[in-house]
Amino acid sequence: QVQLVESGGGLVQAGGSLRLSCATSGLAFSHYNIAWFRQAPGKEREFAAGISWRIGSTDYADSVKGRFTISRDNAKNTVYLQMNSLKPEDTAVYYCAADRSPWGARIGRSDYGYWGQGTQVAVSS
Repeated sequence: QVQLVESGGGLVQAGGSLRLSCATSGLAFSHYNIAWFRQAPGKEREFAAGISWRIGSTDYADSVKGRFTISRDNAKNTVYLQMNSLKPEDTAVYYCAADRSPWGARIGRSDYGYWGQGTQVAVSS
């Protein structure tokens, strides 16, 4: 059974930082593209950042580029999202997702097969 468990969310002031973690089990982690999505109140879920199973390949939404960094530790089956210079508009539930199949040719921005339950991030002004 595939499981993705997010942690690290919380309340932070604008300009602050948070580091989210996504611990996975039940899949060959090092073979999968992994992404972070977020959903703000009243809005649709949106892609934030993704990392390929290939070393060094990442993708970011324009809204987070330069402030967020996605990374992975294949030995720990965990993906991280370092979020710096946080803004109130970053307030959302953040979800970790794994691709539907291993060895994805590119980092997609939709249609992921496995999802975590989410962790809340709130940024106060």
